[in-house]
Amino acid sequence: MNDQIRPQPGILDIALYEGGKASVAGVTNVVKLSSNENPFSCCDRAKDAFQRSVHQIHRYPATDHASLRDAIGEVHRLNAGQIICGVGSDEIITFLCQAYAGPKDEVVFTEHGFLMYRISALAVGATPVEVAERERTTDVDAILTACNRRTRLVFVANPNNPTGTMISLAEIERLAAGLPSQAILVLDGAYAEFVEGYDGGAEIASRRENVVMTRTFSKIYGLGGLRIGWGYGPKAIIDVLNRIRGPFNLSNTQLDVAEAAMRDQDWVARCRSENTRMRHWLAQALAELGVPSDTSSANFVLARFASPDEAEACDLFLQGQGLIVRRVTSYKLPHCLRITVGDESSCRRVAHAIGQFKGVR
Repeated sequence: MNDQIRPQPGILDIALYEGGKASVAGVTNVVKLSSNENPFSCCDRAKDAFQRSVHQIHRYPATDHASLRDAIGEVHRLNAGQIICGVGSDEIITFLCQAYAGPKDEVVFTEHGFLMYRISALAVGATPVEVAERERTTDVDAILTACNRRTRLVFVANPNNPTGTMISLAEIERLAAGLPSQAILVLDGAYAEFVEGYDGGAEIASRRENVVMTRTFSKIYGLGGLRIGWGYGPKAIIDVLNRIRGPFNLSNTQLDVAEAAMRDQDWVARCRSENTRMRHWLAQALAELGVPSDTSSANFVLARFASPDEAEACDLFLQGQGLIVRRVTSYKLPHCLRITVGDESSCRRVAHAIGQFKGVR
């Protein structure tokens, strides 16, 4: 190996991101509850748009994403000129780190926050700063204490993954107001649609110069396989991000399907309603089995076990039953399992299996 060919500082410190498992060796007909996917898939409008998009497969996509941005703006009552689209909200997070952080800068996030915050910070040579949570919930005071003149970005997922907890808009406002003048607050709203009446922080981002909101089509819209996301914030910041965005980062298929999905808010409402119903049922069923969880505002519950060993044993037992959930040791929660809220059959099946596991033990 040529020791003169070296990656930039920070790259080799990145632990590879591992998504939720999708299969179990020797087990067929598995139920995947590991990646927070919508069990009902996407709406029919989106499926139709996908089929039609084959006729434009030889054409380059629009570079300005105008039609999709207009649809997002109309539905959420936002200025389309302050919206940027990307390959999942992950790419918007990457853009923010590329544009606003680097060596000697710090990127702040909470201890159980999305793993991509650390990865994106290290990729640009910035220093990741992890802040303690309070009982698995974002602690605004702890974040403000951790900030200093080197802080450039602060990432807060609300609701948070993998805990499912969230803080109020008043707390978000207090955080934004208390940040150093050079820092940007990034509100990760990947799960915002699962909360009735919650705007993901859009109103705050509309009037503050230091707040950006990110959203995704991968969760409630059921388009995880296409990888589409968007961000919204001050025009000055969005203009900067567009300078480093690849001109053809989204295909015609992604753009057309996402627009169709965005315009079917009845589907979103139905999925949110069913998720709320089954999330409450699943959390209560697990609690009755002696497996508590914090009140979740997303499409999963974080089941807490007595020890890491018990969580691992339960995970292996569930796999043997053809049920795949997510171990979250990498999120510093080794005694927990994150369980996606599936359809009613899946929820009842996983609760029954955990009951069997607890009975056996």
